[in-house]
Amino acid sequence: MTESVVVTMDGVNAIGNHVAVTTSARLHMGFFDLNGGLGRRFGSIGLSLKTPQTQLEVFPSTSLSVEGEGASRAAKIATALLKNLGLPSALHIQIKQAIPEHSGLGSGTQMALAIGMGIGEFYQLDLNVNEIAVLTQRGARSGIGLGTFAQGGLVVDGGRAAESKVPPVIARADFPEDWPILLIFDKGHQGVHGQQEIDAFRNLPEFPAEHSAILCRHVLMQALPALAERDLTSFGAAIRALQEITGDYFAPAQGGARYTSKLVAEVLAHLQLGGVNCLGQSSWGPTGFAIFENQSQAEKHLKQLDAIFADHLGLSFVLTHANNAASVLKKTS
Repeated sequence: MTESVVVTMDGVNAIGNHVAVTTSARLHMGFFDLNGGLGRRFGSIGLSLKTPQTQLEVFPSTSLSVEGEGASRAAKIATALLKNLGLPSALHIQIKQAIPEHSGLGSGTQMALAIGMGIGEFYQLDLNVNEIAVLTQRGARSGIGLGTFAQGGLVVDGGRAAESKVPPVIARADFPEDWPILLIFDKGHQGVHGQQEIDAFRNLPEFPAEHSAILCRHVLMQALPALAERDLTSFGAAIRALQEITGDYFAPAQGGARYTSKLVAEVLAHLQLGGVNCLGQSSWGPTGFAIFENQSQAEKHLKQLDAIFADHLGLSFVLTHANNAASVLKKTS
């Protein structure tokens, strides 16, 4: 449903120079050091996607107004950012597309960064992604969304130290764009977010240091070398290790299960039995993912899933690919 939010009662005059921003969803494939015993906590690996996307435009106006999907959320972000920067609320934001909210695909971070970069360009400010993240309170635990916005591709962040403003990106690589990625959506569920997410991290027990050591090894000595050698089997084994160990750790916050959605869990189990090696849940879900070596393999599995799960309302599938490019920012007149 299209929303429209007007922060003041003045009319909109969306003419003249304007800024367009396009950014992509991301997969958060897992944390690898939830223990933090070495002084840095979290650390994560993730991937930028071609779709879904957030697209918005910023126009001059006599007041702040926002229209489109997710307008209420966007208006709060823009209002706070303009106030923090001491800027006039003289713009209109039109949201053309938006990544689904609370789906595990980074919608909040990508919306905040898109609005921040759009406003920065509109007012000719020299703001970078990390500065906007701090101003909009994004990147509290993961730097994946910041890294994929700025660079695209597969990103590894180094977690947060006590004085970290945002988690630093410590590795970035192109991801094979000929490896199709299946997204598994369950519209009947939302991922853990907001206060519920804060409470989950506060209440979960200490993550075992030996588990962090194992997962760091999987990332450094399996996932990244496998990607360099285009070895999806080994890359998938590393991702499954992250998914299994961290998923079981987060289970108490996810209804007692490794995956948030029972339907998505059923699909992932079917794919794994069918020989798919790289799969899991993105962030808190409910969106699941699976990665294939070629298009024919992906389409074969998708056809099977469409037939087997045809009666499950709310369940849907989308084939996409990796996005190895940075977000797009254009100023036009």
